[in-house]
Amino acid sequence: MAARSPAARSTSWIHDRDFVRAVEFLIDRDDLAGPVNLAAPVPLPQRTFMRVLRAARGVPVGLPATKRMAELGAFALRSDTELLLKSRRVVPGRLLEAGFAFDYPQWPEAADDLVRRLRGGPGSTM
Repeated sequence: MAARSPAARSTSWIHDRDFVRAVEFLIDRDDLAGPVNLAAPVPLPQRTFMRVLRAARGVPVGLPATKRMAELGAFALRSDTELLLKSRRVVPGRLLEAGFAFDYPQWPEAADDLVRRLRGGPGSTM
């Protein structure tokens, strides 16, 4: 299987508040056992994910990271480059089937909220 280009790699994500709410939802459910994916329902191509994040931050241009840069970062964090360089399209099938509703199912709204909170905007608590 050929490696996918960085722009075509899927990026699964979840807003921090949805993550906490999902964990609480699962703790309260005795009928769910086994693995449950905690990810927003709409994974994105990496290029789109970063374009939206840059727009939310007001950063017009982003420079791509090279494989070597990822390897150095992974080494510094004592992690594996596979986490950065391979694509995983994760969706929350069981979570949605169980009735969980995301407050931030779409990345643009989630990115805007995260940046607003980071900057200390109205209603911000990080």
